Amino acid sequence: MRSLIEALLSFAPWVISMYLLYWLEISATWTAETAHRDKYSVLVLVIGMGLSFLVYSMLNKRKQKP
Repeated sequence: MRSLIEALLSFAPWVISMYLLYWLEISATWTAETAHRDKYSVLVLVIGMGLSFLVYSMLNKRKQKP
C-alpha cells in the first residue's frame, strides 16, 4: 500500500502539468494563434516530468537508508 501511495506522489507533478495544459486548452486561455505556445507546452511538461523525477528520487533515496 505504501509503494502505491509513493508511486501516486511521484506521478502527481506530471499529471498536474498535463491537466494544466488541458485546462488552458479547454478554457480557451491558449488559442492556436498564441505565440510560442508549443515552446511553453514543452516547458510545462518538462517541469512536470522533472519534478516527478525529483519526487521519485527523494522517495527512493529515503528507502535505501538503513
